[in-house]
Amino acid sequence: MLSYLFGVIRFHGLKLLFKFRRFMLSRRPKAVDSVSSERRNVVSALDMNHHKEHPVKYKTLDPASIPKFVNQLVKPPVYKPFIVYNKVKNNGQFCMEEQHLYFVDLCEFEEQILPEGMPMTKVWGYGGVVIDQESGKQVYVQSSPGPTFQTIRGIAVLIKWQSQLVGAHPFAVDPTLHWANPNDMPMDPPKPWPPFPPGFGEAQAPIPVVTHLHGGEVSSLYDGHPDAWFTAGGKKGPAYVSTLYYYPNRQEPTTLWYHDHALGITRLNVYAGLSGFYLIREGDTCFRAKFNLPEGPYDIPIAIQDRSFNEDGSLFFPTEGDNPEIHPYWVPEFFGDTIMVNGKVWPNLNVERRQYRFRVLNGSNARFYHLRLSNGMNFVQIGTDGGYLNVPVELNSLLLAPAERADLLIDFSDVRPGTRIVMMNDANAPFPDGDEPDPDTVGQIMQFTVPDDSPPPVRPPRLPDRLNHIQRLRQDSPHRTLTLNEVLGPNGPVIILLNGQKWSAPLSERSAVGSTEEWVIANLTMDTHPIHLHLVQFQILNRQDFNMEEYQIRWEELNGIPPLDHPTIVLPVQPYLTGPPLPPDPNERGWKDTVRMNPNQVTRILVRFAPQDVPVGAVSPGENLYPFDPSVGPGYVWHCHIIDHEDNEMMRPYEVIS
Repeated sequence: MLSYLFGVIRFHGLKLLFKFRRFMLSRRPKAVDSVSSERRNVVSALDMNHHKEHPVKYKTLDPASIPKFVNQLVKPPVYKPFIVYNKVKNNGQFCMEEQHLYFVDLCEFEEQILPEGMPMTKVWGYGGVVIDQESGKQVYVQSSPGPTFQTIRGIAVLIKWQSQLVGAHPFAVDPTLHWANPNDMPMDPPKPWPPFPPGFGEAQAPIPVVTHLHGGEVSSLYDGHPDAWFTAGGKKGPAYVSTLYYYPNRQEPTTLWYHDHALGITRLNVYAGLSGFYLIREGDTCFRAKFNLPEGPYDIPIAIQDRSFNEDGSLFFPTEGDNPEIHPYWVPEFFGDTIMVNGKVWPNLNVERRQYRFRVLNGSNARFYHLRLSNGMNFVQIGTDGGYLNVPVELNSLLLAPAERADLLIDFSDVRPGTRIVMMNDANAPFPDGDEPDPDTVGQIMQFTVPDDSPPPVRPPRLPDRLNHIQRLRQDSPHRTLTLNEVLGPNGPVIILLNGQKWSAPLSERSAVGSTEEWVIANLTMDTHPIHLHLVQFQILNRQDFNMEEYQIRWEELNGIPPLDHPTIVLPVQPYLTGPPLPPDPNERGWKDTVRMNPNQVTRILVRFAPQDVPVGAVSPGENLYPFDPSVGPGYVWHCHIIDHEDNEMMRPYEVIS
């Protein structure tokens, strides 16, 4: 595959392109270019960042001291692609296929996340060439969230990812977890364990990274496998193939996102800022004209993330675990005490009296959001994780788990000038039975203001009655019964598992390409878990209450206490069901790549290992209709998208076989 990619790319001005790239990148800090020099920087970085002999500990910033709605919402900049041409064979004849090429850096810089006049914050993010909205010129920009990929369905994308992250990790890397571990240090280092800072020097540097396109139909070679990590100095994980990724972009128009996925430190890398939007748009102008949806400045992606800060403006992340004798730094869930939207804490957006399209992403580590508008007005959801719904769904509130996306239309045309509307949140943390959000802090997300001098209202066009034609998938292969498990320690969870197995246990999920399976997943924990499957967009069949306690007792009689050291013995759920099947909510009846699995419930999903747009019945088990071979490469994963859970074993590999 790699020889194919490197061999077939043909485009005009190759030398000029790379000269331009060198010019643009000459203005940013250079990464070390060897493993040895990377290792030499470890001690100096620890000294610089943590004052090794006398660590400086800052007080955390009181969220009530941060002015709200002073920041103005920022729409992330959009990457500018380079146009390349690929020689492909189509119907027996060779032709030149247009592709879009991007060079993207993972880098560290400062951003004004808190309001002006307060300290700036050092973050990680992504850098690349964008078009400056004011000058129209191509400029190199670093931002967190990263710039948006605005792609076109049917035009493949090539991205060269390059890490500029040198020195030590700003947060406490816990080496007792199964993690990337570039220095091969022991997972059970001798005690006493050091506090953070400075933490374990061999764990803090170098910094492993790998980018995953969340929701993308891509080969596992370019999926951002957790073991495909690499460092700025050249170290590589066991699943590493390349830093040049190829995305076919054949799936339905939708809102995807990209984020770091390095094994065991995803929570830290994403919290530091490594995430951004990836939009797939329909290239057909007739299609867009039919929908007549808001575009340009009225189409805004919104990433909601919770953060905590120190008084010096730096990000705060826990430095002591709940069970520090088992995991010195890991905590089961992190909940920040402020809300950040598109890299600004509690921003305001001045809106015109018209309809807006908001592509809302829950980009938090663990926090759920139950969103509503303070004036009680309704809004319309038109899309889910994987594309448009069949029909628009009118809502008064919206529940989003980490990694879920919702494509919303909010109409301000009837709102009076001078009105201020706050987007509110009342989801408990942990969800569903944890603490209520503080209504003065994390109970507020952002504000919409209709200025006093607003122009006359613009009435929205009528939406089509039907937005999509999603057929219900039909199972044609044996179903799978799986479990979500939690193991408790003296002060709460010490490990969270899928089907009782650790990440490193022998592979147990193998699915035939072209097949449609029903996955039956029993939640044996007290949390709602957002479960994400790589490669596929699936459909929610139903949820059903069951007697969790009795099922767990019998499951442990059969299997023992997890984590298991043998293949899981399947326990059917039917004898333990206590209620009727509950259909998915109306706004869940579309393509999903992340699904909420509630406590005391069994969740059933229909998973088809074929492209979204293949009609039901048009593919059979063993038939590959992807534009790539999904059996080639390191394989895929499924996991909980509470990324604190994912980092502590709540992730398992799976394979698609030919």
